[in-house]
Amino acid sequence: MSRNALARAVVCSVLFCGAAFAGEQDFTLVNDTGADIHQLFISQTSADDWQEDVLGTGLLKDGESADITFSGDDETAFWDIKVVDGEGTEIVWVKLNLKKISQVTLGFDEDGTPVAEVE
Repeated sequence: MSRNALARAVVCSVLFCGAAFAGEQDFTLVNDTGADIHQLFISQTSADDWQEDVLGTGLLKDGESADITFSGDDETAFWDIKVVDGEGTEIVWVKLNLKKISQVTLGFDEDGTPVAEVE
């Protein structure tokens, strides 16, 4: 599946679809980056490029969370997450096994290195 098609599926899942269409990769994303997230991209680790913004015209403020849901027919376990802040800074977290994760908290460690705490 191309990242473009996948992005559309995730956007549909995030914005419109209910629990009846839930996938094993569903998770809650917590923004603990210290900045508002203006763009959010979620794609299969094996994909070659990023496509559509899952948030669309939305915004995920620092300290807020969003439930991310997938269609029930996708079997992919490993996914990458990319966020873009208001200044255009991009940060990527790679190879998250969303089949084993229920919550991802994006933030930074004491050295300023991006970290993803998972539950």
